[in-house]
Parts: sequence; C-alpha cells; structure tokens
Amino acid sequence: MRILGIDPGYAIIGYGVIDYSHTRMNLVAFGAITTSADMPFERRLSAIYDDMRCLIQSYKPEELSIEKLFFNTNQKTVIDVAQARGVTLLPVIQAGIPIYEYTPLQVKCSIVGYGRAEKKQVQEMTKTILHLKDIPKPDDAADAVALAMTHAYSINTRKLLG
Repeated sequence: MRILGIDPGYAIIGYGVIDYSHTRMNLVAFGAITTSADMPFERRLSAIYDDMRCLIQSYKPEELSIEKLFFNTNQKTVIDVAQARGVTLLPVIQAGIPIYEYTPLQVKCSIVGYGRAEKKQVQEMTKTILHLKDIPKPDDAADAVALAMTHAYSINTRKLLG
C-alpha cells in the first residue's frame, strides 16, 4: 500500500510517501510544497492545490495520513492553516483517496512509544526504522514521513485486532 503523509501549513506543507507491505515500510519520496510570503494568500492556496494534484498524480497514494488540526492562541494563523488544509485535502477527496487524521501525541506514541517525546527523538526513530542515512529535511517533510509511518502502524494494529 502506498501512503502519503502530509504535515499541513500554508508556507511549508511537508509530504512523505512510503510503501507499506506486511509490516515493512520503504520510503519512496519526501519534500515540501512551499509558498512565498509575498504571494497573495489566495494565490498561495491555488499553488498548494495545484502541487497536491501533481503529488497525487506522480505517486498515486492509496491512503493519506494528515496531522489533525489543533487550535492555538493565534486565531488568524489557525484560520489560514485551516484554509490551506482544505485546499490540501480537496484533490485527495476528488481522487477518492481515504483520509486518516492523527494528533501529534499519536504520532509520538507510534514512532517513539512515548507521547511526550521531543521532535528530534521522532526524527531519529524515523531515520532508524526506515534505515535512512539522514533525517528527511525540512522538518515538515520529516513530520510528514512520521505521519505516513503512523498510519502504516495503525493499519497493522487494525489487522492484528480485527
């Protein structure tokens, strides 16, 4: 199964693609969709949508894993991120790809086994589990890879329990 992990945002949207089969995971690709701060916001949204369509066409994911949006104290930021998240998910929905959401706590528990793990611990475990030479960069891409891995572990757990 091919899983696309997404770390949502509007300046940087991290992505990670893994292939998962019978408890084995292989990293296919990772990177980031970026938009410039000097672009009008609606142009940024359009660019995110277009780039997500290209990612889907290129990698043909079967399922998508995305970080669940959480509310912080800056209302303008959360509204902008929510709008960007919507245009990130629209091409996924249009392609009929199932979407799964995970909180940062779920990702930390899944990858490190401890919900209060530091970001660096998650990155190091991601590198170790996938037998990578280096931690994926930027950090948003590393987070997206961890989200894809979390979904793979979730699939495995459902199979064991089901």
